[in-house]
Amino acid sequence: MTEATRTSRATTTPSVQPDQAAKRSKTTTGRHSSRRAQAGAIARWTLATLAVLWLSFCTAIGPFYWYGGSIADWGFVNTIYFLLALAIYLMLLIALVRVGGGLAAIPSSVRSVCRRAAAAIGTYCRTGWRRDISKPWHALARMWRRFTATRFAHAVGRYWTAVRTYTPRIIMRCTRSWIGLALIMLIGWLWVPVTLLSAFGADIRSQVREFSWAWNQWTGLQQPYTGFFAFVPMDIYPTAHYLWPQDPTYLTDQHNLVLTVFYGAVAAASRYFTGSNDAGYVVLSSLQFLFAVFCCSATMHRFLNLPWLGPESGKDTEATVVPNSEPGSTPGDYPHAVARAGVWQRAIIILFFLLCPIAVFSTISLTKSPLFAFAFVWWFGIAYQLHMTRVKRGETPRRLPARTLAAFIASACVMLISAKYAWYILLAQTVIMLIADRGRWKTYIVALLLPAVILHGGLVLLVSAGKVINGDPIESRGIQLQQIARVARRNPEGIPKDAADKLAPIFNLDQMGESYFQQDADPVKSSGIQSKKVSYRWRSVTKEDMADFNSAWWQIVKANPVIAADAFFAECFGYFDIADLPYVSMDYYVTSDYVVNNTEWIKDWQPQWRENVARFARDWGKIPVLGWVTHGNFYVILTLLFGAAEVVRRRWRTLAWHMPLLLLMGVMITSPANNFERHMLPLTFVFCFVALTYWRESRGCHETRIAGPEDSAGGHHRDTESGRD
Repeated sequence: MTEATRTSRATTTPSVQPDQAAKRSKTTTGRHSSRRAQAGAIARWTLATLAVLWLSFCTAIGPFYWYGGSIADWGFVNTIYFLLALAIYLMLLIALVRVGGGLAAIPSSVRSVCRRAAAAIGTYCRTGWRRDISKPWHALARMWRRFTATRFAHAVGRYWTAVRTYTPRIIMRCTRSWIGLALIMLIGWLWVPVTLLSAFGADIRSQVREFSWAWNQWTGLQQPYTGFFAFVPMDIYPTAHYLWPQDPTYLTDQHNLVLTVFYGAVAAASRYFTGSNDAGYVVLSSLQFLFAVFCCSATMHRFLNLPWLGPESGKDTEATVVPNSEPGSTPGDYPHAVARAGVWQRAIIILFFLLCPIAVFSTISLTKSPLFAFAFVWWFGIAYQLHMTRVKRGETPRRLPARTLAAFIASACVMLISAKYAWYILLAQTVIMLIADRGRWKTYIVALLLPAVILHGGLVLLVSAGKVINGDPIESRGIQLQQIARVARRNPEGIPKDAADKLAPIFNLDQMGESYFQQDADPVKSSGIQSKKVSYRWRSVTKEDMADFNSAWWQIVKANPVIAADAFFAECFGYFDIADLPYVSMDYYVTSDYVVNNTEWIKDWQPQWRENVARFARDWGKIPVLGWVTHGNFYVILTLLFGAAEVVRRRWRTLAWHMPLLLLMGVMITSPANNFERHMLPLTFVFCFVALTYWRESRGCHETRIAGPEDSAGGHHRDTESGRD
């Protein structure tokens, strides 16, 4: 090529080269964006599929642990269970994702096949059956036509028309305010405290005993403290003696300090005025009942009526911006997000709380979990209000009203005083919301972080001052204890000598193996009254001995991986196995021995009715499929599927305030018991609200889809247009 040629080319194409470069740049950018979108879709579906695989795996291994088997016994039947559960859960997930993208849950091709099959079956029934088989059906049809022509049928029809016309109006009018919802819950639940009075287990008796001993100490009564023959309240749910201060104190944080003091004080006042604890139990159950009515009705009001909107349904007089939950979406894509709930949504949610035994019995059950669950419901409703009143980036954030902020703080405080793990949940949620909703960081600092720091810090100060005995760290090692105990029971020779030597000051391995119960770690921790197996050497163990615990545990797990895996799965599979019956259901507290045998006069109040109610709940729960709605793991599984669908749909802002639900699932897995229903109460109570939120955010997508073609199950047009993950 000559110099002239190069010069001419360089001078004849200047107007063309920039356009070509721009086109290449756009093409390259589009390719990169498409690749990022594909990689993001693969990552999201991988995460959702892992959740489905976990649910299917837990369903498949259930039969092993029902009959004391092992995962090493996996066979053809378990494979069938796994594949069947996998197919069902995948279909449910795909249906949720399609609904979330504005598509029908069932693809049109599948619907057309079903319609053709139904038409073929109908044709065969009309022409292919023998006449003597079809005669009874024709006779029934003639009888029905004659009945519909009678006056009685016309009267029934008019009555049914009136019911269909006026019932929705009555429901909407009665549920349009917080007071109306509170009255419905109060009247619907009133039979529970009136006929059952109270329900409780061993925990509150231990709390009352602790406070009584502390009160005796404060009034100058001399009591035993330490020593081989001393057996004090801290030895029932044993707290290692190295945690006890030198000066005697009888208050612990085993069952949460604030609840212990409050419950114990009410019971002490009851003994003073009536001579027994029974009146105190009834008062405490009644207070919890009223708290449950308040929390549920307040949260229903927020989800059903959206009170932060204007007086006109579906319109916002203050121009609240609806959060665009999916990338690439706009607030206009979610018209139903600001539409108040309809009749069916209201009826289903109210009926769930009024009829489901889990919610009904929780209103009067004096354990820490129901109190935490109702406080969490209250907190969850306020978090939804924050989610729905988020504004666009760069705009002035909307502040919570003063009363709502006070309620947010109060709900967090009740959560903190009723469950130890609330401290971790609130701390994690503070970090998440500071990232997701930075404009209102002061609200999250004041309402979430400060209560956690103040209450937890106050407890730390009391413990360091020797006024309160801190909880034993062995309580948080349920999985590790179960793995060691199962090995000690199934293969004691497989424990390495070094590990046995390290554990000798902490546990009696022989007693540990004998105490092992795969559903519950409490026997291994030597929980119980004085006549119990002593596997945990809580009297003599030291802090230095506990330093070697993790090392010994890991040696045992490495030497016995199958048995250790069995212990882990047996301790948590029931929370995610739809067919597993609860180890301890909420009806247990209604008819526990502590209620029917160890009370003064509560046991004589409607004893047969109490037994019949609990038996009805148990029998209902044992019915296949129909009984699932009474089990907490049913709602845990559905919540996990909804969360997986939100991940696929990239509803990150919705997921941000749903993260506590995932953290609570982690609490269940690490809890000391398998399929313990009270651990699932928070997720059970808020599931209806999670489903309602998903439905609202999906309805807008449906309207934008009406004019467009169907898309794949994994996403919709906004996913590909935005090019963001």
